[in-house]
Amino acid sequence: MTPARRSDVAPSRPTRKVGRAQQRGDRTRDAIIVETVRCINEEGFAAASANHIAERAGVTWGVIQYHFGDRNGLLSAVIAHGFQGFRLAIQSVSVPDGTSHQRVEAVVDAAWSAFSSPESRASLEILISARSGQTTARLGGLDDMARDMRALSGVLIGDGTGSGPQDAVVSELLWAALRGLVMAQMLTSRPIDSSQERALLVDLITGLLDGVAA
Repeated sequence: MTPARRSDVAPSRPTRKVGRAQQRGDRTRDAIIVETVRCINEEGFAAASANHIAERAGVTWGVIQYHFGDRNGLLSAVIAHGFQGFRLAIQSVSVPDGTSHQRVEAVVDAAWSAFSSPESRASLEILISARSGQTTARLGGLDDMARDMRALSGVLIGDGTGSGPQDAVVSELLWAALRGLVMAQMLTSRPIDSSQERALLVDLITGLLDGVAA
């Protein structure tokens, strides 16, 4: 029997090494994004310099360049990460059968949970801080979040698409109110209890919907 030549042997070991290297790279990339989110939420956007993020993440600036290119690339990745989590949370909302108040309360609670997450808050701060700079076109995101919020409010009335005129009123109220509550939290280091404000928002939207139904 002819011995197998080296070229006939499947390169199983190198393949496994590549897989492990990819996994390590993905973990490093994710860890840098997580640390950037923490840095922005704890210290503010101004503190999130490339060197400071690298120091917090325990990596070199070269590692960040390898994964993201530059600081703007990292910030774009943070926004994409935050928006992905926001979208998944919004798309998974299940509006219960019941009274208008119960339905609105479920939507407001779900939207607040998605919008006030650390990832969403960091993304919002990046978008606001970069709005006057040269990175606005690259970063984007607010319009996409608003569109998803509009679709979420659309499940309460109309055909569920958020395209009707009343859907737009509800979505803008929901979007503006929750965005304002999140920004209020961003301006202070102490936790803010916004439960009363959200309860009032539920009452306002319920009254609007009931008035339409009448």
